[in-house]
Amino acid sequence: MALTAKNKLTFVDNTCLPPKLDDLLYGAWNRCNSMVISWILTSVSREIADSLMYIPTASEIWIDLRDRFHQSNAPRIFQIKKLLTGLHQGSMDINAYYTKLRTLWDELKDFQHVSVCNYGSMKDWANYQNQECVMQFLMGLNESYAQIRAQILMMDPIPVISKIFALVVQEEKQRSIHKDIIGSSVNLYTDQHSLTQQSSVVAAAKGNQYGKENQYIKENSSERPTCSHCHLKGHTIDKCYKVHGYPVGHSKYKQQQWNSGR
Repeated sequence: MALTAKNKLTFVDNTCLPPKLDDLLYGAWNRCNSMVISWILTSVSREIADSLMYIPTASEIWIDLRDRFHQSNAPRIFQIKKLLTGLHQGSMDINAYYTKLRTLWDELKDFQHVSVCNYGSMKDWANYQNQECVMQFLMGLNESYAQIRAQILMMDPIPVISKIFALVVQEEKQRSIHKDIIGSSVNLYTDQHSLTQQSSVVAAAKGNQYGKENQYIKENSSERPTCSHCHLKGHTIDKCYKVHGYPVGHSKYKQQQWNSGR
């Protein structure tokens, strides 16, 4: 990628051959060749760079590195397919789970050889690849998405994987909204229940206070003074009407009420 961005890939794939020494472009080619060699030497370990110092062209260095470190893609393909088989959503959200799958799919696709298109065969191959991706994505989902998974499997034809991903993400968002509504209802009920308990505690405290006040009144009522003459409570002998006479204007009924009550 870096060589392509700098327009220097031709110096390593041997398509930009060195001009003759007396060519006017030889100086420019030599400078570019040296620059690409310096990039390669700073991109490898010190031990490998020491073994490449005396190779004159960047293309020869590139061929040497390829022959030395080229390996078969079969072990990596096996590793990717094993990861795809064991990958499940688990605690990940839909976006993180799909991103991991997509990364492995793209890397595996890079290792696969694409055949030449003959009378629409590439369309069938693309449909097969899409179906494989959809099945792997649905198999790794948690069981809580069993309903949306069944709905997708009943579609004919099966949509592309990007459409499947959008449907499952929409289901995840709806569940999140529903969960927030339930959480708000639970919090409201908890707050109301807490207020009810607080009101009960306050009422009980007030009841205990009133009870103590009534008990105090009852206890203090037994300490009211008693007249030694008429033996009635509420006054003493120095204020007893039976000794000193009733007040002027009292009716006979009030005198009888006084005699019977006070």
